[in-house]
This record gives sequence, C-alpha cells and structure tokens, in this order.
Amino acid sequence: MALFIRQDEQRSELQNRLATELQDRAKERAKLTDRPDGVDDSQYIKGTEKTSSLAWVWVVIILLAIGIIVWLTVLSMAR
Repeated sequence: MALFIRQDEQRSELQNRLATELQDRAKERAKLTDRPDGVDDSQYIKGTEKTSSLAWVWVVIILLAIGIIVWLTVLSMAR
C-alpha cells in the first residue's frame, strides 16, 4: 500500500524557523550585492551598430516578397 500524506498538516515549528531564516539570509544577500543595471554594464552591446537609415527598404522588400508569395499561391489555387 502507498503512504498517504495528509494535505492539511501544517509545517512544524522547526520548518517555519528554517524557512524564515533562509528568507532573511536571501534578503541580506540581495541588499549586499551590487547588480548591474542591465544597460550601461551589458557586454552584449559592445561591437553593435545602430540601425541604418535604409532599414525601411528591407522592410518594404520583405513585405513585397510576402505579398508576391501570397498572390502566387492564390493564383495557383484558382486554377
């Protein structure tokens, strides 16, 4: 037979003390660590360039290509 654990049992006093102690330690560590802000300190930004002024041309070309593919698909289904 399998063991059934009652779901309505509360945590013991020791478990409660340990949980609160671990939470307190985690809060203290979070206060002590100096986290980067994610923008100025990021290494992934190095070596990248701004988007050129001709980016809209690529968007138009992609939209035209999608339009042509859809048009050809509809045209071939009509036959």
